[in-house]
Amino acid sequence: MKHVIALDVGGTGMKAALVGADGTLLHEARRATGRERGPDAVVESVLAFAADLRAHGEEHLGESALAAGVAVPGIVDAENGIAVNAVNLGWRDVPMRRLLGERIGVPVALGHDVRTGGLAEGRIGAGRGADRFFFVPLGTGIAGAIGIAGRIESGAHGYAGEIGHIVVRPDGPDCNCGQRGCLETLASAAAVSRAWAAASGDAKADAADCAKAVESGDPKAVEVWRDAVDALSAGLVTALTLLDPRTIIIGGGLAEAGETLFTPLRAAVEERVTFQKLPHIVPAALGDTAGCLGAGLLAWDLLSTEVSA
Repeated sequence: MKHVIALDVGGTGMKAALVGADGTLLHEARRATGRERGPDAVVESVLAFAADLRAHGEEHLGESALAAGVAVPGIVDAENGIAVNAVNLGWRDVPMRRLLGERIGVPVALGHDVRTGGLAEGRIGAGRGADRFFFVPLGTGIAGAIGIAGRIESGAHGYAGEIGHIVVRPDGPDCNCGQRGCLETLASAAAVSRAWAAASGDAKADAADCAKAVESGDPKAVEVWRDAVDALSAGLVTALTLLDPRTIIIGGGLAEAGETLFTPLRAAVEERVTFQKLPHIVPAALGDTAGCLGAGLLAWDLLSTEVSA
């Protein structure tokens, strides 16, 4: 059965699948990255996982994978197949495409994790049918993927869509990027967790706890939530002013709050716009499988490109 390898490398774990030509998941697996053993060990874990996936296809599906798609975090040079920098994994300038190609013997497509997840959400998830969309996962940080006519725009240097580093509060908290008041310091799931832990006095409280407290009417939680939604709406209005998307897809941990997030967020965006056209603001549909599904799409796209060439 014809298939490709799809591999989504995260900060602590990897999600993988063997994906058929029609998008069917023929086999799924998960594995730890082993980052506690250092960056070289993480790279070897990725290579070994891909090799095991290829072997599984040969044994159980009757043939080897035709290609592989791999999504990795951090700064990615997709054109040259290099994982440039991933702070959580400790690697720098890893020639991932070449290393994987040598290990498993098939063509490899390398992609940025958020843009790869955005590709899947746009084609087969919440953005299906939208010619222009913007995918924004709210997790430890905030990034974005710009979707145009079924593809993801990565920009001239691979940095397109980094909405998390739009400054929305110039006097706000310091950001790791060197600026102050970046969106992700105020409206990421991690930022809400920090703010609610401080406001509630519970060091273990997180964004999910804050959302529950909002639903029960806790005034401190409502204030924390309102501040995050206000910052997020400011960032989104900047994005829609520049990009004019038809749909904005919100994913990540914070989106799991459902209408506790989406109802005030839609209202806040609508209040801020002037001449801009309001996009549909919808929750992501694919959850934590988006990156893996997107990696499969990258692999099939690579094969299609090679055939047409």
